Amino acid sequence: MDIQTSKVLLALVAVCFLDTLVLAYIILRSRWSGWRLIATVFFVFYGVMTFISQIESAIFHILPSGVLPRLFLMGVLIAAPFSALAVIILGKGKADTAASNEPNSRLIMTVKEWAWKLAVIAIAYMILYSTFGYFIAWKNPAVQAYYGGIDEGSFFAHMKVVFTTAPWLEPFQALRGMLWALLALPVIRMMKGRWQETAIAVGLVFAVLMNSQLLLPTPLMPEAVRMTHLIETASSNFIFGYLIVWLLHRHHSSLSDLFRAGPTPQLKTD
Repeated sequence: MDIQTSKVLLALVAVCFLDTLVLAYIILRSRWSGWRLIATVFFVFYGVMTFISQIESAIFHILPSGVLPRLFLMGVLIAAPFSALAVIILGKGKADTAASNEPNSRLIMTVKEWAWKLAVIAIAYMILYSTFGYFIAWKNPAVQAYYGGIDEGSFFAHMKVVFTTAPWLEPFQALRGMLWALLALPVIRMMKGRWQETAIAVGLVFAVLMNSQLLLPTPLMPEAVRMTHLIETASSNFIFGYLIVWLLHRHHSSLSDLFRAGPTPQLKTD
């Protein structure tokens, strides 16, 4: 076995271990079990690992023709058996009606509150995507060379170019932000413990499942570019996941109420 093959296998083991560790944690800390939990794990795993990441690949046309449909199919073939086996192996395969029906006030909000919170989430994702993308990724000469761009000199100059050449990009990222929130909802709803634990769990799901694949060597992207994107997206996704839970874990009467202390839902903590 040559050195390059060994590096690929080692990276693959690391990716599998990290993904399994994060998903095992949310399974063990879930109030749900049985098919409901299996379906939730599949929804989150496939949604983060495949759907969210590959819709961006489709928009930017960064993959060779014919590869994208295969990636969507491969995601199903990985997420489906993994979700069922993980839930069963970790002892959560049998439905527990009593635990599932415990009082749970998370995500109970009015339509109006959902509307403004989703708007905040969309704006927050656009800000995180743009700032981390510029200050971490675009400042790297290797990334600029890979995408055939230049550093415009400042963040606002860069954003002016983005709005001029790709006016659809920020609205698209706002939509992705709301799709991210959709993937977070079942995790927020099902997890035991305090909201801070759930926030860390969602942050890790977003950071690890979305980005662990960047550890794998690929001829499509130089290592320096991969590692830069890994740092950029893992850090911003973790912050975004934490922010979503902070925003949605309890009722807020208004935007200003976000920054006032309020009661936390009383949930089972062990």
